[in-house]
Amino acid sequence: MNGASALVSMLANYEVDVIFGVPGDTNVALYEALRKLNRAPRHVMCRDERSAVFMADCYARLSGKPGVAEVPSGAGALYGLPGVAEANKSTVPLILLVNDIPQSGVGRGTLTELPVEELFRPISKLAEKLDDVAKLPEIVRRAFREATGGRPGSVVLALPEDLLYKELPKANISLHIEKECRQAPSNRYRPPDANLAGAGELILSAKRPLIVAGGGANRSGAAGSITAFAERFNIPVVTTITGQGVIRDDHKLGVGIIGDNGYHPHALWALERADVVIYVGCRMGSVATMNWQRPLPSGDAKIVQIDVHAETVGNTYAIDFPLVGDAKVVIDALVSGVQSDTLPTRQAWVDEINQRRAEFWNVMGPYLENDTVPLRPERVIEAINRYLPMPCHVICDAGTATPYATRFLRLRDAESKIVIPRFFGGLGYAIPGVVGAYFAAPAVRPVGLFGDGSLGMSAGELETLARLCIPAVLIHFNNACFGWIKALQRVTEQHHSHEHQRQIDHLQGQQNDPTFSVDFGAHDMSKLAAVYGIRSYRVETPDQLERALRDAFSVHEPTFIDVAVESIADRLPPVFSWLKKVGVNPEELGVQANL
Repeated sequence: MNGASALVSMLANYEVDVIFGVPGDTNVALYEALRKLNRAPRHVMCRDERSAVFMADCYARLSGKPGVAEVPSGAGALYGLPGVAEANKSTVPLILLVNDIPQSGVGRGTLTELPVEELFRPISKLAEKLDDVAKLPEIVRRAFREATGGRPGSVVLALPEDLLYKELPKANISLHIEKECRQAPSNRYRPPDANLAGAGELILSAKRPLIVAGGGANRSGAAGSITAFAERFNIPVVTTITGQGVIRDDHKLGVGIIGDNGYHPHALWALERADVVIYVGCRMGSVATMNWQRPLPSGDAKIVQIDVHAETVGNTYAIDFPLVGDAKVVIDALVSGVQSDTLPTRQAWVDEINQRRAEFWNVMGPYLENDTVPLRPERVIEAINRYLPMPCHVICDAGTATPYATRFLRLRDAESKIVIPRFFGGLGYAIPGVVGAYFAAPAVRPVGLFGDGSLGMSAGELETLARLCIPAVLIHFNNACFGWIKALQRVTEQHHSHEHQRQIDHLQGQQNDPTFSVDFGAHDMSKLAAVYGIRSYRVETPDQLERALRDAFSVHEPTFIDVAVESIADRLPPVFSWLKKVGVNPEELGVQANL
């Protein structure tokens, strides 16, 4: 058995059912093994290595299994960098196999030679190069152990092409796998009982407690446990963008979103007034804490922080009860540790939050039904709400759609999830993401939300969707620009202008537009999808939107809806810091800011 066959055999035993990748000069040995082994994982050919890693990332987020991607040497490895970095910082178990140049070519000016270990080491949990085929089983086991253990993350293996062709020694070689590493987290840690007891007493004594669930809660699979915990102790739950889906959006304790992007005013109100805040799988970074101002560092609120990563706990705030451990295990332990049947009701606290929540949705009602043309993004999201099947997986790019999806999309099912790659905010994720989502859960409809910038970076994967007949509904928010950056340029100009007004170019007698190098040509992008045989729609009016959504969700095939929307550079989205910069109160219900 050669190295490539041994690798594929071990991947099969780790129950890897799909590998995303792009062919190249150095991965012929791997492809031969994938083709010949009966139990080999399915290989999904992608059109770009960035997309392959994004597919593996989304697959891992929704399946809980390590996502596996493979790329050729040289540029293939370079294109894998964004996805590896995003997965690692987002605590996503991912393994990238770099089919590297033969060992004999190292240091001799061989085409596509790169120092793969040095390249990936700063942005991954582990980067390792195989230097002896006899060591292959060992580094494969280490890769799965590192990707799934402790704080999950990304692992990169550089596999020289010549070693994959080499025969494994027959003596002292074991292809055994570690079954617990088929899923992440592979090992769940629990804090000392004394720490749990102290935190439990604080939570029981709280009058206005609040749970803040972050992306780590989703990575841990703690949604059911957090909902049960909230119901047992009658504690409202807010989430960060990456924590969405931890509790149903229509649950009486599911309050909404905190953070700068797509926030709910009533959720921020609750965070400002809570006397005990329980952070679950949230690193308490700049976005979730509004640049470390909510909660106030000098405030009276007591803080419990639950995180699997010891270095994260207490990194940005003084924590009263640090609980280092797996989110699900810790929450379950807190529930089981309370024996008393007499629990505080806190009903007045819950009722007041829900009253403010209801007021918010009442005020938003007219905006969500506004038929202004070009269509407003929130109007599009509200229409999507009416057609989304439950459960569903919504994959949203970090761009125009994000603040509207986080604020207005409503997932009314415990199995539904929304995935947004937030740590580095790279564009081009949603279209490959729906492919990964489909392979993670073929019975759940994947939906992609993205803007022009994202489409431009991942349009090639439309062919992949068509070839594989992925039944995704793709919804393109078409405003013919890099809308996020264009809006930021205008916000920045207004903020620095003494009277918050745009200056007039007196020489030309025209308004001096502060935007620069952010506009595209305005095109009907449904025609692009149609080239690949994808059922496509161009939408410019409310009636066209309703018809397109109804048709798209009624068929089991890839569909593409190109929606001409109002630019977020003309009317600001619900981004707290931007609204504040242009002089409006971000916590006022229904606040609008034209640019």
